[in-house]
Amino acid sequence: MKRIMRKFGVINIIGIGIIIALWSTVYLINGLVGAYAWTLIKLVFPIIGGVGIVIDLVLLVIYLVRMRNTQKLVLNLFVNIFFVVPILMTMNIIQLPYPNDIDRVDPAVTVYWPLAEETVVGFGGDKLEHNQKHVTWASERWAYDLVMEPYDIGSMRNEDYGIWNKEVFSPVRGKVIGAYDGEADVEPNSEEFTSMAGNYVYIRIEETGTYLLLVHLKKDSVMVEAGDYVQPGDVIGRVGNSGSTSEPHLHIHHQRQDPTKMLYPTLAEGLPLFFEEINGEAMPNGGDVVKRVEE
Repeated sequence: MKRIMRKFGVINIIGIGIIIALWSTVYLINGLVGAYAWTLIKLVFPIIGGVGIVIDLVLLVIYLVRMRNTQKLVLNLFVNIFFVVPILMTMNIIQLPYPNDIDRVDPAVTVYWPLAEETVVGFGGDKLEHNQKHVTWASERWAYDLVMEPYDIGSMRNEDYGIWNKEVFSPVRGKVIGAYDGEADVEPNSEEFTSMAGNYVYIRIEETGTYLLLVHLKKDSVMVEAGDYVQPGDVIGRVGNSGSTSEPHLHIHHQRQDPTKMLYPTLAEGLPLFFEEINGEAMPNGGDVVKRVEE
């Protein structure tokens, strides 16, 4: 062991161990621990690795000028490169779904469709090709972005989008644990947002004790407050364009952790979300046109 440590260096061995531990956690453990590991891989260690690469390159030049042995330094450079590479996943240059199997995740919930009119699923479903925006994050693994015609039209006016100001209905029976509508709606395609979620309603689902998040709601439109109990079909607000959003849409997802107690939005375990009494599949895919089945 001492010979190995002398040859490769303590720091390099620790770095390699961290890489193996993080990726093993993501693939073998999942859950909240996996979500934390995934966030470290995608957001934290690329910064550490980037700083390490700069230091390594400076030291490498010094070592070469002084003709010192660079073996450990070169290895350290490669370790830092492994730390940095996942930034390409964060930038969606490399698209890798968070490795969670829908068949082994519990609980999944089946809920009421939150909109009254014909809706287009912008992003949704279990597969990367249908849900590129969400499946790469643990917390939003089965999230949906919902729009209505017309959408993706490039207009700078919220009023030009079909889903703007549409009523949002509670999909579940449960207790509202968070509600806010004080953030201004942003101009489409501007990304000049104040917070990630913007205006929102968070509901603790009575049946499972898990949480449903509905975000990007319109300013001053939320009709419930924390502590209220809602039933499926209750109007809870209207679709807006608040938060980190390029155009008016409704984002909805299901997760295990209370969103009001999270340190960071990605540090949660996303859970499967299905819909009842709609045409088509219970878990719609991106591109599907969805409407409620008439009773």
